[in-house]
Amino acid sequence: MVYKTQYRVFGYKKALTTVISLWFALNLCAQQVKVVDAIDNLPIEGVAIYNLSKSKYVITDLNGLADVTIFDADEDLLFQNFLFIKRTLKKSELAALRYVVVLEENIEDLNQVVISASKFSQEKTDVVQKIVTLDAADIVVANPQTSADLLENSGNVFIQKSQLGGGSPMIRGFSTNRLLITVDGVRMNNAIFRGGNIQNVISIDPFSIRETEITLGAGSVVYGSDAIGGVMSFYTNKPQLSYKDELYFKSNAVARYSSANNELTGHLDLNFGLKKWAFYTSVSYSKFDDLRMGVFGPEDYLRNQYVIRQDDIDVVVDNPNPRIQVPTGYDQINLMQKAHYEPSDNLFFDFGLYYTSTSDVPRYDRLLRTDEDGQFVSAEWDYGPQQWFMANAQLTKTSSTSNLYDQLKATFAYQNFEESRKNRDFQSDIRTLRSENVDALSFNLDLEKRLSTRTNLYYGLEYVYNMVGSKANTLNINSGESSTTVTRYPNGSTWQSVAAYTSVKFKPNPKFIFQSGLRYNHVISRASFVENNQFLNLPFDEANLNTGALTGSAGISWLPSDIVQWKFNLSTAFRAPNIDDKGKVFDSEPGAVVVPNKDLRSEYAYGADLGLKLNFSNKVIIDLGTYYTFLDNAMVRRDFTLNGEEFIIYDGELSRVQAIQNASQAWLYGFEIGALVNFTEHLSLLTQYNIVDGREKDADGTEVPVRHVSPNFGRTHIKWANDSFELDFFAVYNAEITFENLAPSERAKPFIYAKDANGNPYSPSWYTLNFRSSYQLADQWRLIASVENLTNQLYRPYSSGIAGPGTNVILSLRYSI
Repeated sequence: MVYKTQYRVFGYKKALTTVISLWFALNLCAQQVKVVDAIDNLPIEGVAIYNLSKSKYVITDLNGLADVTIFDADEDLLFQNFLFIKRTLKKSELAALRYVVVLEENIEDLNQVVISASKFSQEKTDVVQKIVTLDAADIVVANPQTSADLLENSGNVFIQKSQLGGGSPMIRGFSTNRLLITVDGVRMNNAIFRGGNIQNVISIDPFSIRETEITLGAGSVVYGSDAIGGVMSFYTNKPQLSYKDELYFKSNAVARYSSANNELTGHLDLNFGLKKWAFYTSVSYSKFDDLRMGVFGPEDYLRNQYVIRQDDIDVVVDNPNPRIQVPTGYDQINLMQKAHYEPSDNLFFDFGLYYTSTSDVPRYDRLLRTDEDGQFVSAEWDYGPQQWFMANAQLTKTSSTSNLYDQLKATFAYQNFEESRKNRDFQSDIRTLRSENVDALSFNLDLEKRLSTRTNLYYGLEYVYNMVGSKANTLNINSGESSTTVTRYPNGSTWQSVAAYTSVKFKPNPKFIFQSGLRYNHVISRASFVENNQFLNLPFDEANLNTGALTGSAGISWLPSDIVQWKFNLSTAFRAPNIDDKGKVFDSEPGAVVVPNKDLRSEYAYGADLGLKLNFSNKVIIDLGTYYTFLDNAMVRRDFTLNGEEFIIYDGELSRVQAIQNASQAWLYGFEIGALVNFTEHLSLLTQYNIVDGREKDADGTEVPVRHVSPNFGRTHIKWANDSFELDFFAVYNAEITFENLAPSERAKPFIYAKDANGNPYSPSWYTLNFRSSYQLADQWRLIASVENLTNQLYRPYSSGIAGPGTNVILSLRYSI
């Protein structure tokens, strides 16, 4: 606010008046207050600031700013926004706070704001898709070993594990490269994300996660290729500014132990905040021993024998404790360094460095495989270190005057992925090592513009570039002789994506929201097989792709009353072939080898979602949903020929030739029901159940079960909590998948399944009973103690190669300052 003096004075009187006027102007400017979020120090728009009589009020703008000059110095000011805890301050206290007011999120309403639907904050009731949110408080109490376990705690994501160092999410019958993972807004999916089970999600440190949003259903309009079945968006902790002259310091230290695999985990994070700069450092290290399974269940899962190397000979030895899954242990380190710079109220810069690495991880399911004579096929089968590095920089700018945007985000990122596979057949001297790395560059420009009080426009651009490196060699472990062999991927291949999208949200009144969007994506890839053709003799030397895809969505959110909310959404999605689809060479299953297919095209999905939420005064909340997805031109593995041959020798084994082909259609559908019952202020019940089914066309045109359709699954929690103490008794349960309902590719892996009465593989139903507690010992100390699988059930989740843990005692001690 600027005031002009109009006194007619001369000489020193004029100078004195000028000084006094400047002093008043500065004093009035200092009465502009800024309201920020306690978690990430971002400005909060729409905070009402009013006095006790409500005779005067102001509202913060896009930058969280409001002028409080109208209030008297001795007045009590109330700061209120329904997403945050109300705060009361005297106006005279604001100067001591340097006119920065920090509001804490209201935990009961925290899930009302989501980011992943448009990459900008929206009220959850405005979003037409179903999004499940796990906040920092949920993560601390859940105390997961990995981020895969964190997703499983949502109740909507099924997790498959081929080994202890794994975790492949399944959502609504989709998995692997038909689901998208993002970290701080950066796409993690790369050109070698495969159709088989993947474990990249464990590279994300659960101790560093501030919030996770799981979008159930297609997200291609905002995220492009791969977002067919869902999007898992991870947001890591942000550095917090001080906004004062004094340093703002915050730290957390965690020590964790679990008995089922003798886990030892340590974590430390540090926050240093200055007025304009803030820094956040996070370090986690975990060491896991071999996992112990339960007692009461199918004996088919017991590990009675295993292979060791003794005097240069492979020897089968008896396992002294068949409940110990030998070998499964590994270790992992996670590092993160972030910086935040805020040169002005409407301009922020965020920088991040992320690094994670595992040790060798035994591929436990492959080490179970036996031949027709009952002899182990493999003496060694390890994933080499899985390493992930990311460097990103994000600019966030807000504007109240621009015709193009109110908020703008520009994100630059570089990622490097490294993985390898080491395997050696039983009694063989030849070890095969295949290693891959991907360099991934990306740029995203996302903008939001409020066109009117009823209409918001979201739009943006994206560019992604991947380069794949792939090497392979064999080593004679006795002589040391080494030679090259066929690589898993065409070395030097590239994959690029260019896209533009737009989305509109129209809210004519508080009860009705309409949202729709379009995205055009163009994908170009290049793959040369010149190097591999000395081993494969393919009838072509390269496989290129140059294709475009237009996807769209439209949906409504309707609240006809305070009790009822309806959501309905129609969407299309796509997945363009990546280098894994077009160019991979690998043993897909025992006795089969996948070879490249240069004629592969994109697959498309067409889906509909219907949701109903009933809220009876926050005492009983029921959330129902149903969905249907049709997948056309589905990329599936089918029998193939190579130079007219149906079988070739691969890694010394006669193998059936297969390739990824657009050879199928699939229909996936299901029903989800969730309920929250608040019996009292402290006692509640939370339950979630998912019914999933799907069929696809087999090679002969018959309909067969879809591989990544999980069994029906759910979980139920009974919780009691007060300010310092929380108790949670919960059950986790899975339905059976009979032999008749097993996908053909799963029937070909009987060594990971139990046997039914007819000797056929099947996935039995199972349950676990669990208890979890959290106690705030003092201001700085918190103890989390859990006992999982109280009844010591022996179970193996569907499609998993490793059995779940038996009775497992977990202790975690957290110190915070």
